[in-house]
Amino acid sequence: MRSGMSKMSRRLQFGLLSLMMAVLLVGPAMAAKRMPDFSGKTVNDQGKFDSATLRGKVVLVNFWATWCPPCRKEIPSLLKLQEKYRDKGFAVVGVSMDEGGSTLVGKFLAKQKVSYPVIIGDAELARGFGGVIGVPATFLVDRQGELIRRYDGFASEDELQEEIEKLLK
Repeated sequence: MRSGMSKMSRRLQFGLLSLMMAVLLVGPAMAAKRMPDFSGKTVNDQGKFDSATLRGKVVLVNFWATWCPPCRKEIPSLLKLQEKYRDKGFAVVGVSMDEGGSTLVGKFLAKQKVSYPVIIGDAELARGFGGVIGVPATFLVDRQGELIRRYDGFASEDELQEEIEKLLK
């Protein structure tokens, strides 16, 4: 009986340690108050991306992956929102968390006709946003660079539109 408890205890300890390591890698959720500065080569042939170009705009930053069904479901809505509000000072940025690299992501984006910039993300960038435990994770940023809203999981077009319109006024 004692050895069974000991094995269970070790499994529990290992599980807790694994969870703690995951949180340390991406950071605690909602710790960030401002959008971090970030840059990188876009996967969808838009050249170099630099978040400094977004200053003064309302920004939606979407962490996603090609293998994630809710992420794929969000893309048409993000494209519509970008098209609808671009001239009013709104921008969408995609951050792919795929481990398959830019070739895999680039092919997917071309097929989906994604026109907003998409870069490959990493744990450091996720930490900068306060931690990303899963995808999709979407962050809405006001014109001053403050993180206003975080959406963990699928965010509907209506839900996003309502918040975007408030920030654009």
